[in-house]
Amino acid sequence: MARKFKDLSEREILALAIALEEDSRVYADFADGLRETYPATAKLFEEMREEESSHRAALIDTYRARFGEHIPLLRRQDVKGFIQRRPFWLKRPLKIAEVRKQAEIMELETRRFYQKAVQHVTDAGVRKLLGDLEEVERKHQVEAEALNEEIAPDVKKSEEEAQRRLFVLQIVQPGLAGLMDGSVSTLAPVFAAAFATRDSKDAFLVGLAASIGAGISLAFAEALSDDGSLTGRGRPVLRGAVTGFMTATGGIGHTLPFLISNFHIAFSAAVIVVAAELGVIAWIRNRYMDTPLLSAAFQVVVGGVLVFIAGVWIGSS
Repeated sequence: MARKFKDLSEREILALAIALEEDSRVYADFADGLRETYPATAKLFEEMREEESSHRAALIDTYRARFGEHIPLLRRQDVKGFIQRRPFWLKRPLKIAEVRKQAEIMELETRRFYQKAVQHVTDAGVRKLLGDLEEVERKHQVEAEALNEEIAPDVKKSEEEAQRRLFVLQIVQPGLAGLMDGSVSTLAPVFAAAFATRDSKDAFLVGLAASIGAGISLAFAEALSDDGSLTGRGRPVLRGAVTGFMTATGGIGHTLPFLISNFHIAFSAAVIVVAAELGVIAWIRNRYMDTPLLSAAFQVVVGGVLVFIAGVWIGSS
């Protein structure tokens, strides 16, 4: 089972820091994948790779001086609080927008790790090293935010942008996940019940139960997935509450029309609400997640339509 960061010893914190600095290999993949189309950006990633490699060497030297030759195998997935990464850097061609976003997240996460690590070690030399590395990661984070062919490494992140990023990380992402799950996953049971019974009241009760049940389930799942200490995703209770509320809201939205006693009118209204929900989800993904509007709409609509058809087909059988 994954360990809590607060339970790690000083020896384990250094071992984890050494493992994290292997992000240099990811930067090498970024540089390799962008060299032909974005040479200036590739050069920046190559410089970041070299710096990360020197950090790892300094950490290893410090570890050996304090604890000897054996470095325990402790990886990011062995400790709670780290964001799970999708290894898109293995695909070609690389998309510059995805690379920029991933680099920002990597640097933000590593920087927060060093900030927390400094508070958990007592040796003055180790504290200084971790503090210096945190400052370098801050510089890398700024560079990652400014990635383009006219790179401006000294660009400072504005307070407004910092607040927006935290808002997206702590509120929008869990809220969007809940809204998508609630809107899409409850389509099948609601419309299956509607077509099976041809009764608005039965469809409403099924939709209400499915929405509330999904909201409670997703709230606990999100709250227990990450304590937010390293990722900056905020307090687990808040994230869980946002996810649970938006999940229930997404399901109840197309359930409420079935309060109308006339089944055909209720069904027509529910379909309109579903279309509006999918449109809102696509807009949020475009506005806050940098997903192209047409691409977001296509992905959401296809998923929603498939679930809708499944519900109608099952209910009509």
